Amino acid sequence: VQLQASGGGLVQAGEPLSLSCAASGFTADYNFIGWFRQAPGKRREGISYISLSDGETDYRDSVKGRLTISRDNPKNTLYLQMISLKPEDTAMYYCAKWVNPTPEYDYWGRGTLVTVSS
Repeated sequence: VQLQASGGGLVQAGEPLSLSCAASGFTADYNFIGWFRQAPGKRREGISYISLSDGETDYRDSVKGRLTISRDNPKNTLYLQMISLKPEDTAMYYCAKWVNPTPEYDYWGRGTLVTVSS
């Protein structure tokens, strides 16, 4: 199993940014991909997830309306589109895999850094 997040960078507040997560080594069945972020000095937090089988999604309340998670199964790629970015969105962003009904994410990719300047 491999996961690799990419697309991070430096943007100004209010601008959009789209992240990608290249995934390989597993099928869509029972698998979910989650996006997490960890800001400097803060705990990692989950911000969104998507089911690879039926596209079910969910979002952390603080990002609802600004983030959209999507999948392109033939390309084995997940996306996180972010709009109206704020300085507090600055963090390392990670994608991770979860198999339903196990309790924890079992594979994590290397993160991509998003920096939002004010």
